[in-house]
Amino acid sequence: MAKVEPLCSVFGECGGCEYQDIPYAEETRIKEAGLKELFHMELGVGDFDPILVSPKEYHYRHRLDLSLRKTRDGNVIGFSGKNQKFVVDVGACPIAMEPVSDFLPELKKAANESLPPKYRTATLTVKTGDDSRVYWGGIGRRSLRQEEKDYLWTEINGKRIHFSLENFFQANLSILPGVIEKIRALPIWDKEKVFYDLYSGVGLFGLSLEDLVNKVVMIEDSPHSDKLAQYNLAQLQLMHVEAHCGQSEALFDSFISGEKEKKSVVMVDPPRRGLSESAKEVLNASKDKIEDLLYLSCHPESLIRDLKEMMKKGWQVQKAMPLDFFPKTVHIETLVWLK
Repeated sequence: MAKVEPLCSVFGECGGCEYQDIPYAEETRIKEAGLKELFHMELGVGDFDPILVSPKEYHYRHRLDLSLRKTRDGNVIGFSGKNQKFVVDVGACPIAMEPVSDFLPELKKAANESLPPKYRTATLTVKTGDDSRVYWGGIGRRSLRQEEKDYLWTEINGKRIHFSLENFFQANLSILPGVIEKIRALPIWDKEKVFYDLYSGVGLFGLSLEDLVNKVVMIEDSPHSDKLAQYNLAQLQLMHVEAHCGQSEALFDSFISGEKEKKSVVMVDPPRRGLSESAKEVLNASKDKIEDLLYLSCHPESLIRDLKEMMKKGWQVQKAMPLDFFPKTVHIETLVWLK
C-alpha cells in the first residue's frame, strides 16, 4: 500500500486520526469495503451506492472538543492519546477548519488565564462557521451559551442554517450540500407527503428538504437545539414547517396516529448508541403509515443491531449509502433507505 506523509506532527500518538499516512482514495476504499462486508455478513444486504467522499480531506471539521488537564508541569490542552491515559498537547489540527486550527494557540492562552484554581480538568469546545468567526467555551456554567447575534451558520442551497456552541451540528460542513442532494434525489418525495424529521437538531434536514413535501414536522428532545430550530424557522419564514421539543418517539407516535393515509416519509438521526427500544416499537407499530424511512447513523454497529431487529418486523432495506463525514479517521456515516 502506498504511503503518504501525514500533515500532523503528532499522528500516531494522538488518538483522533487513523488514515493520514495513506492516500484518500485508499482510505475511502477501505471504509466502503468494510461497511459492505458488515452489511453482507450481518444483514445479507448488498445494494450500495458508491461512497460519497468529502470535498475536503483535511481542514473540514468546524468543531473541536479538546481536553484540558492540569498537571504538575502546567496545563495540557489537546486530544486523548492512543492509549487514552494521557492528553497529547496540540498547537494545530489539520482536520479542523483553518480558523479553528489557527485559533488553538489563542485558545490555550485564554483557557489558562480563565481556569479557576479548583479545576483539574475541563472539556473545551471551539467552533466556527462559513464566515470564519470562532467561539469557544467549556469553563464554567453556561459558558457555551451564545446570544443570537453570535450564532454560527452554514449556507446550503441558499438557506442559512444557524447553530451554536451549545448544540450538536454535523462536524463536516463541506459534505452537507452533497448529502442533501443525495437525499433529494431519492424517489420518495411528492407534494402530498408529510416529512417527519426525528432527532432533528437545529433543523438541518427538515429545512433543507421542506420544498419537496406538503408539510414538515421536526421533533427534537434537546431544548438548546430546539431553540436554534425555532430561530432558523423564524428566519426562513416557512409556514408549512413545525418544530417541536420533546421525546421523539412519544411526539411522533401522537402525530402519526392522526394520519389517515400512507403518505409519510420519516427520517431518524439518533445519537451514536442508536434507536431506543421504545423508538423502534413506535416505528414498527406505525410502519403501515410510513411509506419510506431514512436512517442516518454514525455508528455501524448500533445501526446493524437496529436494522436486524427492524427487518424481522417487516422493514426492507432498499439501499445503503456510505458518507465520509470524517476523513482521516476510522469513522463513517451511513444513510439507509428502508420501506
